[in-house]
Amino acid sequence: MDRDALADFLRRRREALQPADVGLPAGTRRRAHGLRREEVAALAQMSTDYYARLEQRRGPQPSEQMIASIARALRLTLDERDHLFRITGHNAPTRVMRSDHVAPGLMRVYDRLDDTPAMIVSDLGETLVQNRLATALIGDQVAHTGSARSAVYRWFTDPAERRHYPERDHEYQSRIQVAALRAVAGLSRDRRAADLVSALSAVSEEFVEIWVRHEVGVRETDHKTIVHPELGDIEVDCQKLFTDNRAQMLLVFTAQPGSEGYEKLQLLGVLGNQQFVS
Repeated sequence: MDRDALADFLRRRREALQPADVGLPAGTRRRAHGLRREEVAALAQMSTDYYARLEQRRGPQPSEQMIASIARALRLTLDERDHLFRITGHNAPTRVMRSDHVAPGLMRVYDRLDDTPAMIVSDLGETLVQNRLATALIGDQVAHTGSARSAVYRWFTDPAERRHYPERDHEYQSRIQVAALRAVAGLSRDRRAADLVSALSAVSEEFVEIWVRHEVGVRETDHKTIVHPELGDIEVDCQKLFTDNRAQMLLVFTAQPGSEGYEKLQLLGVLGNQQFVS
């Protein structure tokens, strides 16, 4: 049980909630950020003293039933719930060991996507395959080696990686990448996720600053702006299809028909990959 991590995680999740999020009235003279400890305790059906001791790094190890109650009270996502189980010393649902062999089901879908950018990546952000339009959109992501195979690692160590996004989105991208990495770091049976965290902690102060916030979760859909060297900003929707163990995902980039983003995606097939400057 990691009492420091547990206390920090509980406090940050509690402060991120507003009374309306859990069906409580705002009331008057509210000084606390987010919910009060007694409100979380009531929602979790436990004593305020017991919950307070957990946030004060002096509580006993909660039972699995107690953890589930706290997770419900704090409205945690599935990723956040699993993280809570792990830092309290309990086993979270495990995943099959990751592999570079692309899942056949994802590959069958991927093979039919020749008119829109698509790629298959691991849960560590390693691109396993990408079609010609994905390469035209964001460059060759498969050719990287070593730690740089991970887009998360490149994001915090290679300035060129950030050229794919407007500067205004860099902070947001940093946060969602770290949150996704935290979601998978304790769920694998190999050391690659933990090694990636260690490597990033050694070279990036920005990574460390975000990591300690305990934000956790993998976004299943996203609307983003991709910066292309020839076409400029391209607004796209990014849809994700996961394998059952969530170790691999198919990313598909689309845009609303008739929109400027849609027209620019159509032009990718004309420009091809030779115009791309990484």
